[in-house]
Amino acid sequence: MTDTERDPLLPKATTEGDSDYHAQGPHDISPATRYSILAALCIANFLAVMLPSITSEFKESNQASWLGTAYLFSTCTFTPLYGRLCTILGRRAACQTALLATTLGTFLCGISTGIVDLIVARFLAGIGGGAILLLAMIIIADLYTVRNRGLPQAFNSIILGLGSGLGGPVGGILNDLFGWRVAFLCQVPLFGLVMVLVSRSLRYVTPGQGQNAKEMLKRIDFAGCIALFFMLASSLIWLSKKYNEDLLWADIQVIIPLATSVVSLAIFLVIELWVASEPILPASLFKEQVPVLVAFSNFFVSLCNFSVMYFFPLWFQTVPLDSAAIAGLHLLPDSISMAVGSFFAGWLMHRTGRYKAINVIFGIFPLCGLIPIIFMTEDSSFIHKWFSIVPVGFGNAVVFQTVLMSLQAHLSESSMAFGTAFGQLFRGLGQTSGVAISSAVFQSRLASELRERIHGPNAAQVIMDIRHSLSLVTSLPPDLQRAARDSYAASLRTVFILAACSTLTAYIVRLPIPEKEMEDHKAPMRQTERDAELDGEVNGRR
Repeated sequence: MTDTERDPLLPKATTEGDSDYHAQGPHDISPATRYSILAALCIANFLAVMLPSITSEFKESNQASWLGTAYLFSTCTFTPLYGRLCTILGRRAACQTALLATTLGTFLCGISTGIVDLIVARFLAGIGGGAILLLAMIIIADLYTVRNRGLPQAFNSIILGLGSGLGGPVGGILNDLFGWRVAFLCQVPLFGLVMVLVSRSLRYVTPGQGQNAKEMLKRIDFAGCIALFFMLASSLIWLSKKYNEDLLWADIQVIIPLATSVVSLAIFLVIELWVASEPILPASLFKEQVPVLVAFSNFFVSLCNFSVMYFFPLWFQTVPLDSAAIAGLHLLPDSISMAVGSFFAGWLMHRTGRYKAINVIFGIFPLCGLIPIIFMTEDSSFIHKWFSIVPVGFGNAVVFQTVLMSLQAHLSESSMAFGTAFGQLFRGLGQTSGVAISSAVFQSRLASELRERIHGPNAAQVIMDIRHSLSLVTSLPPDLQRAARDSYAASLRTVFILAACSTLTAYIVRLPIPEKEMEDHKAPMRQTERDAELDGEVNGRR
């Protein structure tokens, strides 16, 4: 007989006086313990997305972009693995693993002596940091029924948004007062607090945990993670070399990463489909309609979201020539609207017990916001410039909440953990692709626009300088500055069109997802209730 995710790991005691007579399931724990678990998850999510401002102390600003890239790599690569670790190690051990990696990575960031050390530390922090959101989703799914988990999920998303939004300001203040190292190191004791809360409170049982270390190691899909990492890394290097640096297709620096990405993808699929006993990308989920539709929706919504998030502030820096601080503030309405959208979706699903109509109505909002963004100009009104992004953030937040509920409503209890991780894998792929693809499109269009507008003996060098230095635009002579600003405007418009096409594709992909009343997906029966029911059946037979 195969275990389900709700069967107890511990065998039923033979004596009723034994304190472990009943294995404690997620619905058997006290409200105080449940709130302690939720508090720990919220604090962990808040800390995991806060990135303090880092000074140019190491004098290697040309490598600074790798700080974000390293974290994104490890997040996208290792987060799906935690869907399986939740079953293999148990919920508590999976959380402890993620927290340990994040805490160690954050500590190493604070004591780094060079930019390479800092990049490696960020990679290590991402191994656990990206998984904390997934683990929160899985644990909330354990603790609440589908209808009731909308609000806890929404609250967790709000905390996540606050951490992301406050990371820059809080990190900047700590950096100014004490230095950027303190901004990292002060997070370490807070992660320690979370570890204590998780270790004390997260003790309910789930099945499938390995009996010994050797057995558990054999079940973990390390090979799949490695192949996924090489596929992502080589794909991003290829896009960067071909489009950011304008190398020819025949250039060896383009051919090698492209070939590596194709080979890595083939190896990854072979491992997941035929080799791994518990793959991070289960082939069985590809046979089910809802997980596949949710996966593709997550991919395109994330691609849209990250394209806008990375390039919307750039428009204000390069077209109207606003300062970097003012340009960054233009994302504040997006952050607020995402928090409101998350709470609104959770509250409405809790009240109505439905998700499809909410998704269909509000899922079109991102497209409605991107259309005015596409046609934004220097002379656009204050409302146009500051609030066009609000429908984008609000709509994407609603979509993420509703598709998560639709996915979990159609998953069996035994596939809840790795099924949720399946959806998050494609969300992570969309995030990575959103940055890489939109950057490639932007750089390719920018090079073309600049060549049309700038001519002369030094045109090639001027074009290269403009493409690689935002600060140069403000210091250019009037004629070159006008050419650069118009080129940036046209190129960024192309990125926003890409984002609009992406969100429209996601909307069309989601339409076939069927409605399912959340009441039909009831909470798993408590172990005490199971025993009572079994006792009743036995007495009835007597």
